[in-house]
Amino acid sequence: MKPPRVVLDTNVVLSALLFGAGPTARVRTGWQAVRFVPLASTATAQELVRALGYPKFRLSAAEQAELLADFIPWVEVVEIPNPPLQVPPCRDPHDLPFLHLAVAGKAWALVSGDRDLLALAGARGLCPVLTVDAFCRQYLGS
Repeated sequence: MKPPRVVLDTNVVLSALLFGAGPTARVRTGWQAVRFVPLASTATAQELVRALGYPKFRLSAAEQAELLADFIPWVEVVEIPNPPLQVPPCRDPHDLPFLHLAVAGKAWALVSGDRDLLALAGARGLCPVLTVDAFCRQYLGS
């Protein structure tokens, strides 16, 4: 059986890469053990690269590259059609790339801590939208 295809929003990936404890550490271990396959598009990868460069993280270019090297090899890249497939309306337009990725990539789940994305849980035409804790329970076991 193929591992589930999952969209992780940028905050989930950042937490998994930067902080070595808690549920996001389990997410990192999960992608490394191929318990699921994280999906990425050009837009979501660019967002991750930009976020790693935020001054608050104080990461050197080498540290940023090292963190990316711990994520990118596990990722399956999905090409987003132009125009993108229809997605449920979202309050934050910055979240649209994750919705487009979930639909185009036929994701089993979208994992986020973002209230605007979590508000779409149960939306028609969209995979389940889960918190990190719910994802860990459902896909990575207790």
